[in-house]
Amino acid sequence: MHSKTNHPRLWWIVILLCLAPPVGAAAQQPAELIIRNGVIVTSDGRSEGDIRVRDGVIVEIAQNLAGSDGAREIDASGLLVLPGGVDPHVHIDRADDFTSGSAAALAGGITTISSLAFPQSEESLAEAVERQAELVRAQAIADVMLHPGINNPDVQQAQIASLPGLGQTSIKIFMSRSEFDEKSRAYLATMAAAAEAGVLTMIHCEDAAIVAHAQERLTDEGHGSLQYFSDSRPVLAEVTATHRAVAMAEATGAPIYLVHLSAERALRVAEEAKARGLPVYVEALGIYLHLTRDKLEGPNRGMYIHHPPLREKNDQDALWEGIAAGTVHVLGTDHVPYTKEQKLNPSQTVTDHRPGIPNLQEIRPMLYSEGVRTGRITVEQFVAVTATNPAKLFGLYPRKGTIAVGSDADLVVWDPNETRTIRDEDMLSNTGFSIHAGQEVTGWPRITIRRGEIVYENGRITGEPGSGELLRRKRWQVPNLES
Repeated sequence: MHSKTNHPRLWWIVILLCLAPPVGAAAQQPAELIIRNGVIVTSDGRSEGDIRVRDGVIVEIAQNLAGSDGAREIDASGLLVLPGGVDPHVHIDRADDFTSGSAAALAGGITTISSLAFPQSEESLAEAVERQAELVRAQAIADVMLHPGINNPDVQQAQIASLPGLGQTSIKIFMSRSEFDEKSRAYLATMAAAAEAGVLTMIHCEDAAIVAHAQERLTDEGHGSLQYFSDSRPVLAEVTATHRAVAMAEATGAPIYLVHLSAERALRVAEEAKARGLPVYVEALGIYLHLTRDKLEGPNRGMYIHHPPLREKNDQDALWEGIAAGTVHVLGTDHVPYTKEQKLNPSQTVTDHRPGIPNLQEIRPMLYSEGVRTGRITVEQFVAVTATNPAKLFGLYPRKGTIAVGSDADLVVWDPNETRTIRDEDMLSNTGFSIHAGQEVTGWPRITIRRGEIVYENGRITGEPGSGELLRRKRWQVPNLES
């Protein structure tokens, strides 16, 4: 009697099963990809033409490129072709992992995201990076950069020299925490060590003492509810910390990147420093362009809690003008993935709350709709602050942030005329909601391509977890942000 595996028909089934792709595997990518007839937009300008991609890299840009056997062609007639977005300020934790965070980003036209790597217990900066790198390798679909966080400057200042070898050339410091004042000399030495190593220092600028004083006063007066949240973190705290950060940069020679700058007065401090030739760079957030502090007066105020708080209309206008003038260099999300239930927890106070707003999927469409279509900024400025400038500042250019021969094929086929209403149920972050739900927005990605692979198309994520890369970045060098 023959065994079952000796039956000819069963042998063929076994062979076919061995040849079949594993369940959930990505579809085979074409050997070549050609995007035709689109308007190609970079921070320098726009042109019409075709883009040829091989092995994840742009190899040719020209009019009427010849096709080739096996190539997939995308007709981008009437559409824009933009560089994939680069968001250097993302928190992958809480509700999101690198898979869900990637999905939200890719659906919004962002191909490179980021996250903090804070050392735990006795970990070194290098060990914190490797712990996060393991998650990236297992989960990410978008490409990723990491920012080691400084929480023990006495020890970690000596470890900064290891970061360029790891390809992660940025650190983050929080002036908003009480330990900053307690260890200010060590933080100053840390910034000096970063400058020496070719590492960019990211700084959260809110003065901890002023914030603590405001919180205590409001609580003592019986005004500790979230209704008074804006007053608990006043503009003065941000302005004072920004002055101090600039002084520390000037004293050490350290390049600094001011995260989530929200106030006109703080922006003027940064602009004056940059005009004097100091390496001071400004990030604003999409939420500050579209929302003001009146959102904190309604019943759902917990959804809008962020550090720093939402500001006044004059602050919002100053940030829009800064993008147009080139004094706001980057637009990030500071995506913090709390769920709506967590954000609306009624027990929150001015001293105990959940700061952070998820907005990876909406930031580029919102900026295009409210900025480019209204004429407040050009499409080139849109590309600059969402792709090119962050790539330059964080050591990724010209691999990322532009459309050029030799660059990674991180591309977004963008429909400038598609109008959608933002809905909670369409959000791919595990938070499951959008603070912009109900708003009509014009200008959305149709296709997102990461290193030549189509990872988002027809409203679906097509890339596989683990296909994203932890990017190795260059040592800090003064960028040209004039284009």
